Amino acid sequence: FQLLTSVVFEYNSRKISGIGTVQINRSDGTFRVAGMNPLGVKLFELSGDQHSVTNHYAIADFSQYGDIATAVGSDIRRIYFDLIPGPEASIWKRRYKVIFREPSGTGFLEYVFAGTGGDLIEKNYYKEDGIVWNVSYYEYQDQDGKHWPQGIVLIHYQYGYRLLIRQKEILFERY
Repeated sequence: FQLLTSVVFEYNSRKISGIGTVQINRSDGTFRVAGMNPLGVKLFELSGDQHSVTNHYAIADFSQYGDIATAVGSDIRRIYFDLIPGPEASIWKRRYKVIFREPSGTGFLEYVFAGTGGDLIEKNYYKEDGIVWNVSYYEYQDQDGKHWPQGIVLIHYQYGYRLLIRQKEILFERY
């Protein structure tokens, strides 16, 4: 599928707004993303898979923030991939939600499903000392027989930033 999104990146009381295009192929685990400022100036373009990221373009100003390709690629994977827990996940049923937990790296992933449709509303990653990052999904819509969130918020507690994503348009590939 392909997305057109608006994005707000918040870090140290600074906000950077932009527009993003994202192509996701979940079957082979690949993605391509480009970000631009509200005037249409390209800020970065990259592609990746489950193990690597290729930086095709990034403006020089982004070098002050470190390896932007790796950071954006990691966030794309957190948000758009691995949205269903594996068979080894433990399950807890609460009154209005179902929580799955499974080992991941040196910590564990938590998936929270709720609502009448049993939608994924949160995906959290924890290590021994607490939560590392959280992705929240909200305002689900139906389009072309697919069910997808219109809004996504990623908070990376370890690095102190937040991404607010609003899906403006989504196109599904026809098979």
